[in-house]
Amino acid sequence: MKKLILVMVAAAPLALVGCTTAEQTGVGGAAVGAAVGGLATGTTGGALGGALIGGTAGYLLGKSADRNGYCRYRGHDRYGRRVVYERRCR
Repeated sequence: MKKLILVMVAAAPLALVGCTTAEQTGVGGAAVGAAVGGLATGTTGGALGGALIGGTAGYLLGKSADRNGYCRYRGHDRYGRRVVYERRCR
């Protein structure tokens, strides 16, 4: 049983490869929320509530990062600092 859990945890990031930013942050928020809710209350209900709240918050934050019609570029400014900027896609 422990080996199965370890394999599932190791393979979980591979399942997120094709997901959008909103979906990825939603899954991450649900995982963190479940851990915090479970540790804070010590019950399964607390873990489920935390997963629901964390997943919703993560999805909404990720959805706000995705802007339709805009492309994200990474590069360096004239001072050599790394920057990420958005502009309209063609």
